[in-house]
Amino acid sequence: MKAVVQRVSRARVLVDGEVVGACGPGLLVLLGVMQGDGEAEVRWIADRIAGYRVFADDQGRMNRSALELGREVLVVSQFTLAADGRRGRRPSFDRAAPPQVAEPLYEAVARDLEAQGLAVARGRFGAMMAVELVGDGPATFLLESPSGGSAQG
Repeated sequence: MKAVVQRVSRARVLVDGEVVGACGPGLLVLLGVMQGDGEAEVRWIADRIAGYRVFADDQGRMNRSALELGREVLVVSQFTLAADGRRGRRPSFDRAAPPQVAEPLYEAVARDLEAQGLAVARGRFGAMMAVELVGDGPATFLLESPSGGSAQG
């Protein structure tokens, strides 16, 4: 599983001009589900996102997490994170999990974040989405669960 995590002042997702998910200060998470991902990867990435210390403490150091500060999270599915561009000029998406596998795992990540106490909004899986954000930093991080569907907590 891969996630691009952006610290934001606010973010929202629109489908056909309608806002389907939004967050205030917190994290925008673009989530890619890879072939072989399962419940272990869900737990690993959700724990990492919730506890990732990317917000400033009183000394201005990145030392506080979204969970610790009660920040909001907007999770958006993004299969293009599975792209392999090493060959040719068109990305291959062979490593992406098929939609019938990816959607339940995407939802499981969002539910896991909620279960940890975070307010979570979602994009719409499989839809053409317009993602708007006001970055806070900018501060953007790439998280990738251990490979092979064998993530360890």
